[in-house]
Amino acid sequence: MTTLFVKRLTVIDCSVLSPARGLIGESWQVDIELDGDLDYQGMVLDFGEVKKSIKRLIDEQFDHKLLVPADYPGLQVAEYREGLHLSFTLQDGRDIEHRSPRDAVRLIPCERIAADRLAQIVTDYLSPQTPDNVSSIRVRLWPEPIDGAFYQYSHGLRHHEGNCQRIAHGHRSRIEILRNGQRDPQLEEQWADGWADIYIGTRADLIGTSRRDGVEYCEFGYRSSQGSFGLTLPKIGCYLIDNDSTVENIAQHIADQLKAEHPNDRFKVYAFEGVDKGAIGLA
Repeated sequence: MTTLFVKRLTVIDCSVLSPARGLIGESWQVDIELDGDLDYQGMVLDFGEVKKSIKRLIDEQFDHKLLVPADYPGLQVAEYREGLHLSFTLQDGRDIEHRSPRDAVRLIPCERIAADRLAQIVTDYLSPQTPDNVSSIRVRLWPEPIDGAFYQYSHGLRHHEGNCQRIAHGHRSRIEILRNGQRDPQLEEQWADGWADIYIGTRADLIGTSRRDGVEYCEFGYRSSQGSFGLTLPKIGCYLIDNDSTVENIAQHIADQLKAEHPNDRFKVYAFEGVDKGAIGLA
């Protein structure tokens, strides 16, 4: 028996519905180990096949989706012609509603989604789809170690041609702000604190507001190439920008806001979109 391993095979960028925190953006790095007998090539599985086929299976089933704890008692799921309508009541009584094609959602059999539980779900999904000589699989999900400020945001990009158009997917992202050429940890923490568990919405996608039981809500909606999407969230967890919430626009938005607050200073903002990728804003 031999074990093959691949570190950071892929990154699952997704959003999670949490009973305590609401809509959370997440980025989990994926490690995988495969036990098995050697094939005629002297391999458990060719690395190229792992990186192509197994990565593709993980990305198709779990990446850029809204992950929902299917056993949580505050969840109601209704099917309609174009997909699923989710109603999710948080522990504090506030509500979240999500409407989308079925492919934008993954129901996870649990009451609260955690990395170890999701890793087992990924393992169970992959196991029957590996070659006969592979006897077992182990999957580990882990967040990027971040020494400094980070925030977890969700968004949807109506005009994106791929899965970023899904209205509730997200990222766990660090932020670096250079003020006059020097890192400013205080400003980084301020933005990270202000954007903790935030939904960054495009102003043009806001289709209405409402008030229920003393709580103000924002209602977002649009139609894109994959279908019709809708999302209703407590207003306190939403932040509106004028452009599509791409990481390029997010980085420039932060830089412009900082420049407006501190007109005599120069700013360079590194806004990350998950792990090791992002955009730079200058002002």
